[in-house]
Formats: sequence, C-alpha cells, structure tokens
Amino acid sequence: MAKGVKVAVVSTVFAVMVGGAGYGAYNFVSAMSDDGSGGVGEAKRSGPPTADEIAKTSKDFFAAWEKGDAASAAAFTNNNTAAEVLLAAYGADAHIGDVRITPGRTTGATVPYSVQAAVSYDGKSKPLAYESKLTVVRGVTTGKALVDWQPSLVYPKLQRDDRLVTGESANPAIEAVARDGSVLTKEKYPSLGPVLDALREKYGAEAGGTPGIELVIKHPDQTPDTSLLTLSEGKAGKLETTLSATAQAAAEKAVKLYGQSSVVAVKPSTGEVLAVANNRTDAFNAAFEGTKAPGSTMKIITAAMLIDNGVTSMNGPAPCPPDAVWQGQTFKNLTGMQPNEGASLANSFMRSCNTAFIKLIDEKPLTDESLTLEAQNRFGIGEDWKTGIVSFDGKVPAVSGPDRAANAIGQGQVQMNPLNMASVTATAITGAFRQPYLVSPKLDDRELATAKGLPYNTASQLKQMMRLTATQGTATKAMAGLGGDIGAKTGSAEVDGQQVSNSWFTGFRNDMAAAAMTEEGGHGGDAAGPIVAAVLRAAG
Repeated sequence: MAKGVKVAVVSTVFAVMVGGAGYGAYNFVSAMSDDGSGGVGEAKRSGPPTADEIAKTSKDFFAAWEKGDAASAAAFTNNNTAAEVLLAAYGADAHIGDVRITPGRTTGATVPYSVQAAVSYDGKSKPLAYESKLTVVRGVTTGKALVDWQPSLVYPKLQRDDRLVTGESANPAIEAVARDGSVLTKEKYPSLGPVLDALREKYGAEAGGTPGIELVIKHPDQTPDTSLLTLSEGKAGKLETTLSATAQAAAEKAVKLYGQSSVVAVKPSTGEVLAVANNRTDAFNAAFEGTKAPGSTMKIITAAMLIDNGVTSMNGPAPCPPDAVWQGQTFKNLTGMQPNEGASLANSFMRSCNTAFIKLIDEKPLTDESLTLEAQNRFGIGEDWKTGIVSFDGKVPAVSGPDRAANAIGQGQVQMNPLNMASVTATAITGAFRQPYLVSPKLDDRELATAKGLPYNTASQLKQMMRLTATQGTATKAMAGLGGDIGAKTGSAEVDGQQVSNSWFTGFRNDMAAAAMTEEGGHGGDAAGPIVAAVLRAAG
C-alpha cells in the first residue's frame, strides 16, 4: 500500500450519486453525436464555441458529473481517458457523493461553478464545498464544443496525476509545537502547510498519535499527501520543533510583501531553524528545496576562500576595475559602480564588486577545486543535511573555464536556497558549521552533517565585513533601524530568460541569521532585503 491513505478495495465503477435532480434528467445520447450538434449530417463546426454551445456543453458535463456517470461526463471533455479515470475515482476512491453543482456567471468561454457534496466513509460523513471553473473549447478533430480537461475541474488543488482518496490515514496526525510550546497550525501559519505535511509524513508514527479518516490528495511523487477534510480526528501526536512562533509569524508576514519569495532563519549558536516561509503560486518549499544561483551572497564563501588561502585579507588589496576578463569572458559590475583600483577586500565586499573577486581567483595557490573545497569543508555545503524534512543542501561544483569565475560571484553552476545561505551566514559569524535542523536529531537518532568550520581569524574578518555591508555598504537601506550586532550581504542573480534578476539577501542580528530569495525581485536590497530585515527584527 502506498503512503498516505489506506484505500478499501471498491468497485471502480463511479457510483450513482444523484437521481433525477439538477442536470441529471438530460438525455446524453443526442449530445454525444459525432458532430456535437445533436443532429445528423451537419457540417463540422469551426471557430470559437458560441454562447449557446458553451452553455449546453457545460450543462451536460455538470449533469453527468452530478449523476455519477463518469463515462458520459468524460465524453464532454477533450481528454476522455484522463477525465474518466479521475471522475470515476471521485466516487469510488474519494467517496464523494450527493453532488450539486451551481454554475456562476459565464465570462467568455469560462464557466465558474460551486460544488456542494458529501464525503462518506465507514459510517462517517462530512460536507465538502469548493469552487472551480472550466473552459469550453472547439474540439480539434470533431469540431464539437468540449470542456478543456484539467484535473483542477474536479478539485482546484489537483494537478496532473494527483488523486483524491478517502480512507484511514497511514500517518497519524501531529500537533507540531514551537519552541515555546505554542501549537503551529496551517490556519495560523499558512505557508507552513507543506512543512507540516512533511513532518507528519516522517514523524507521525514516532509522535505517538493514532490514525484518523481523511480526504487527501495523493501525489505521484514523494510529496506528502495533502489533507483536505478530516472525517475522524484520531489522536494527534505531539511533535516538538525548533521553530520560533514569533519569528515564524514575522516570516509569514514578510514573504507576503513579494510574490515567489522564500525565507529561512536559523540560530547560529545551535543550528536550529527558527522560521521557514514561502509565498509561491505552488506548494513547493523553495526555502529548503530551491536550487537557484545565489548571486553575490556567494561572496561570503569566496571571501573566506581568499583569506584561508592567503590570497588577501579584509584590509588587503582587492582592486575593483570596471571590468575583468577571465579566459575570454568579460565580467562587469552593476551599473553605476565606481571603479576603485586601490580597494581593500572589505571595500569591494561591502560594495559587492564583481571584478575584484574575479581578478583574485587566478592567484596562487587557488585551483578549480578551491571554491568547492571551501564550501564543503568549511561551510558544510553539499554534505547531506538531515534537517528533519527534505532539503537541498547546496551545490558548488569544481569547474574550469568561465564558470569558475562565474561561480565565485554566485552565478555559473552554483545552486543554493535560503536555508543554505542562512547557514553560510551562521558559519561565517561563529566560525562553526552547525547543520540546520527543524526537529531534534534525538527523536530519530539521525546523524547531522559535519564540517570543520572556519579559523577564528577568517570568521572574525567575515563578520566585520558583513557589519560594514549592513552599515555602510549595499545592505544599509534594508538594515536601517535594526539595533544590536548586525551584518548582511546582498546579491542579485541573473537568470537566462528573465528580464529582472533574482533578489538575494542574507544577514544576521545577534544570535539569528536569515536569508531570503525573491524570484525576479531585482537587486538584493530591493525585495529580499526587507524580508530578511523583518524577520531579524523579530529576534528582539
């Protein structure tokens, strides 16, 4: 049995759920004639569906769906096979019946509608209500007016290959609690939904709960089931997390400022994750699983490499010319940056000068592997982190050619996410790599990743350069008004096919480090910066 919900063996025939009500009395035979017109011998139609066709096709589709006739309903769509499978499962696997569909006001070829139904299983029943919409199109081969089939027609959150299933939960519910003992719920912290689902998937049994009965969306990959309706609660097991209710609330509010944004906060002294939030159009946990070039936030690791290998130091030379050529490719700085041939590493770092770092990566003893080894051995990047849920743990491949230079400034083949960059900042300011985690490793005896961390002298210089960036450099505006010991690094990552770069920002305040990324957010301080600052402000 697959994970998620145990399904009773039932007939795959879509049960009759409504008799003689709503649209159920319509005669489907004439509607299914070859030309879609109900007549014989009429010419194949072309062009957009007419208003009458849109009304009739949607009415017929709703009537068949209400009646529980999956085959007939599917025949009114442009993908009979896929539609029939999902519509049949609506009754047989999801146990949804007593369906009533109410169309809304048609706009063009789009028909909105509301669904009122009941989910019944093992003697328990609860109402189900939701809204969706369909679009009527002209069939390419038949010329019929047909419903453009999408899984979301059946339920708005359904995507390709998803299924609706009702049954006994394979994983008991959890009551996830923050570090102060307060309960973390999807209702109070909406973006935590995928995280809480993942925690339940992994720790439901360990938390000591008993299974209930639920309607869920089962996904085709390893994504945890999405719970939609609980018929029987069972008993939730208590699961302690490292999250801070205060920081999580701030993170939830902050990511709403910009679409496609993610943020993570960690406690540098322990590695505990204090907050994780996403504002996305999908349910992807980009904060933990994203794989994007981090832009100039990567210069924290590059600066550490330069210092550790004796190439330069915070107060040592790092000239910032207008451009730099590396193996035939020319790199430039952001528009408006004044060149400074006498710049120190601290100056080039806080102004985020690309050319300074590219000029220095050719110095001995640096090799194609130096940045990779620095990231892995000092910062734990790519070391199979075991946070408690799925995470991507960063990638800094050893490369030659132009990508070696691009990697040094957070472009090329480097891949990170806010979790990785929050950890990089935590390592930079403490000198110790403490693998981030969301659930204590004592719960399941998992071994956390390790790395040797940074020499004290290197960490001291990195922390001071980040302080300068927050008070005198590119992060000044975003960090303004924050008290305590603060530091930051900005980044903007250009992506092929995007007109606007991705915005990155990472910073610290006392014993909290945070990082954020906003897709197509522009400069680091423009979008990601305010998000990080808002979360750091919650550090008190």
